[in-house]
Amino acid sequence: MRAARCEEYGGPGNVVVRDIPSPEVTPGHVLVDVAAAAVNYPDLLFIADRYQVSVPVPFTPGSEFSGRVAAVGEGVTGFSVGDLVYGSVNTGAMAEQVLAPASSVAPVPPGLPLTEAAAFRVTYLTAYHALVTAGGLQPGQWVVVLGAAGGVGTATIDIAVRMGARVIAAASSPDRLKVCAELGAEAGIDYTREDLKKRIKEITGEGADLVIDPVGDRWAEPALRAIRWGGTFVTVGYAGGDIPRIPLNLILLKNITVRGLELRTWVARLPEETERGRQALTELVAAGMAPAVSEVHDLDDIATALQRVADRVPTGKVVIRLQQP
Repeated sequence: MRAARCEEYGGPGNVVVRDIPSPEVTPGHVLVDVAAAAVNYPDLLFIADRYQVSVPVPFTPGSEFSGRVAAVGEGVTGFSVGDLVYGSVNTGAMAEQVLAPASSVAPVPPGLPLTEAAAFRVTYLTAYHALVTAGGLQPGQWVVVLGAAGGVGTATIDIAVRMGARVIAAASSPDRLKVCAELGAEAGIDYTREDLKKRIKEITGEGADLVIDPVGDRWAEPALRAIRWGGTFVTVGYAGGDIPRIPLNLILLKNITVRGLELRTWVARLPEETERGRQALTELVAAGMAPAVSEVHDLDDIATALQRVADRVPTGKVVIRLQQP
């Protein structure tokens, strides 16, 4: 089968396309003919050997996929050959076939195309847990989303608006904020040109109820300072580059709750919450929700697709097409 391969650590240009053996089906796993795989920021960290967990080279990057079940391993129930599924793995999705634990695969919600389904599990489950499980979101609350035009950002806006929140999108350009407004964000802040803390306070009055931050870097602290007394800050990632160091007295003085969310460990440790999130997202899809896919690339164009995500050019998700649906 054809697959993207990282044969030495580095940047997107290090990823090439090779012919490699197909995975062997093992107990408890599902083999999937991949139709599409989404690009996520952690993919870049894996190929640069900068993720929290190191993956030995050579390996196939990609964590998020959709396709048809090709084979079912011993002990797996609920799946049959030919079923349309979506799912996630740590690495291995950017190939014509992927072997995934059955617990990490789910039926594609009715009406969701495979291209969009490939961009669904990681970002939308992350967004749901950040908002609901970690953030305790309630209708009418002010939610600030940093990096709002990225994959997790657009998913967070989409879910928050549908759950009745008032969303402030923070992004790096007017064009990116326009995308956020189209998803339902009530207000937008260009944090490269505006005072993030000041603008959040101006828009909300008392401050934000909840901040979802997949960016980190220099924007985390001003967003934290703009949270109301008793509000919540959820850190999801550090796409901005630097991991921020927050003065703890800010947490103490305003009784702020700070939560961390790393989907890989949440899924492993909180299976019941994960299943509730999947069911809730399926219901939202039935009501019309779908991931914002902004670019679709062929596998041979994998390095370009990864570089565009590294440069933070796309608005929404970038998807790699492996096979025709």
